[in-house]
Amino acid sequence: MSKSVFRFVGVLLTVVFISFSCARTTKVVKGEISETYVSDNYSKQEVKIKMRDGVHLHTTIYTPKDTSKEYPIIMQRTPYSSAPYGKGEFKKQIGPNIHLMQEGNIIVYQDVRGRWLSEGHYENMRAYIPNKTSDTEVDESSDTFDTIDWLVNNVEGNNGNVGVWGISYPGFYATYATIDAHPALKASSPQASIGDFFFDDFHHNGAYLLSYFRATSLFGTPRPNGDQPIDTAWYKLPELPTEDQYQFFLDKGPLKNLNSFFEYDLKDKVSIAPDDMTDDFFWNELKEHPNYDELWQSRGLIQHLDKSKSHVATMVVGGWFDAEDLYGPLETYKNIEKNRNSYNTMVFGPWDHGRWARRNGRNLVGNYYFGDSISEFYQEKIETKFFNHFLKGTGDANSGLPEAYVYDSGRKEWKEYDQWPPKGTAKMEFFLSDNQELNTELKSTTGIDFISDIKKPVPYSEDIKTVFTPRKYMTDDQRFAARRPDVLVFETPVVEEDLTLAGDILAKLKVATTGTAADWIVKVIDVHPADAETNKEMQPHLRMSNYHLMVRSEVMRGRFRNSFSEPEPFVPNEKTEVNIKLQDVFHTIKKGHKLQIQVQSTWFPLIDLNPQTYVANIFKADEGDFKTQTHTVFTNSSVEFTVLE
Repeated sequence: MSKSVFRFVGVLLTVVFISFSCARTTKVVKGEISETYVSDNYSKQEVKIKMRDGVHLHTTIYTPKDTSKEYPIIMQRTPYSSAPYGKGEFKKQIGPNIHLMQEGNIIVYQDVRGRWLSEGHYENMRAYIPNKTSDTEVDESSDTFDTIDWLVNNVEGNNGNVGVWGISYPGFYATYATIDAHPALKASSPQASIGDFFFDDFHHNGAYLLSYFRATSLFGTPRPNGDQPIDTAWYKLPELPTEDQYQFFLDKGPLKNLNSFFEYDLKDKVSIAPDDMTDDFFWNELKEHPNYDELWQSRGLIQHLDKSKSHVATMVVGGWFDAEDLYGPLETYKNIEKNRNSYNTMVFGPWDHGRWARRNGRNLVGNYYFGDSISEFYQEKIETKFFNHFLKGTGDANSGLPEAYVYDSGRKEWKEYDQWPPKGTAKMEFFLSDNQELNTELKSTTGIDFISDIKKPVPYSEDIKTVFTPRKYMTDDQRFAARRPDVLVFETPVVEEDLTLAGDILAKLKVATTGTAADWIVKVIDVHPADAETNKEMQPHLRMSNYHLMVRSEVMRGRFRNSFSEPEPFVPNEKTEVNIKLQDVFHTIKKGHKLQIQVQSTWFPLIDLNPQTYVANIFKADEGDFKTQTHTVFTNSSVEFTVLE
């Protein structure tokens, strides 16, 4: 492949990832704005802002051409490029939404340290440094502080107030901005924000998300000339030579067989020892740090939110069906709420990753239709109102928005609460049974066996295709799984009154295995009635009649059942407790529906295969370590819900 073609492909992949994986830009309904709106109404300048350690960060500033008044600054810091670069090159849309763009704000984009046209060394999820003692100690908090300080002192026409926002990885930087924040920072909206890479995106409770394997190089490919800026994509994303990713990963076998995908033809490449190390530093980190050790702990941001400054109003945004980042925004909201007494709100809607930033009219996740104009409502009535109040208005606590603006994905309607979980909730426990029932009372303590065949793992989707990062499965019909012998199913009778799940879920499993290692997956499902109406977007082979809507799901890598830092094997055939925290939901199991729980041990290739025999590091397991085992789930296992009374 020629160098020019490689550059073109790299830029194309970047655009695809940014648009569809991180939702940095929004899809605009035809006719709402012209293609030249930004260039007609904004001036653009590109500057290099000097950080305290001398490193310069590339920053693009869009300023309204109407200079008759002052404007706040709204900024996004991103690892995904602030392109297009160059004089006369304009984004088609700027800012968090079209309303904030059309009414006039100073919109700023910045390439973070070590990415694209910014100088310096890039670190994936750069660790926060508390109590800095010199200008050589820098992190994303200090870089944001220095950037804001330069902007308010050098950009003409600003009113002295700054807001930040970002979706996905940029959401991580929006959270980071609140820590040791600059006095001019008045509002921050972390959206689908990464909180900790051991629980977001690439891991879930210690299980490696094999489905994110292709995204690894986006974060781990070193720039070809060291830390020198570059304006074209320097990484390449692995291509799978098939449309059947299930079979591809099954045929590949152990994770160590994937090392070859991360050998790059880089100029000035530095050889790395030992022999099994690759050129991709993120892949090396993943496979050399399988446990929640100092590397991951230091990069997690959740544990530092006690440093989030109270003068910054925060609005955390997330999607109830976000496959990438659900842990991050929920834990961000909860930990800011716990650690400071100031303005902090949450907005959660029936969206997948970043869908609220688009304008699609009908709101669907996969096959499932949730309603019309939900994202448009959020942009106009919630997001715009938040930024205007704190950047142009009085900035007091009376924003006109509730503490929790949340969408009931079962009733398909918005609700407003003054806290989350809402007042008036209680815990409700359902026990498993040996006749596939889900009961509010313990009926027995018998064991139910199933064979976990490592040659035939349970798929996470019935679709035969290869995807970059999976999303649709979050609302997929689970009938295909319910009909497998290695998936245990438990459900209530048809409910006679609406049952609203509003908060966290805890699965309290009692299990055993003939092996020494196992994963455990719990899924919460809303079984629809036979007369449910099918929406027009449904896949042709499916109907809404008896649709098994997955409301929430989670995995626990069994070795981490007692500690994410100190894994331990199972004792063969010994009854063992495994608790799994499932992320919050807000979903009503409506009258005439049924609540169902599915329990299984493989979920492929969403997560990697567990060898089911204990090894120190699954990334280095051999073919012979993988063994089919018999697992047992005992009927005194239960699932505890937070329900609205």
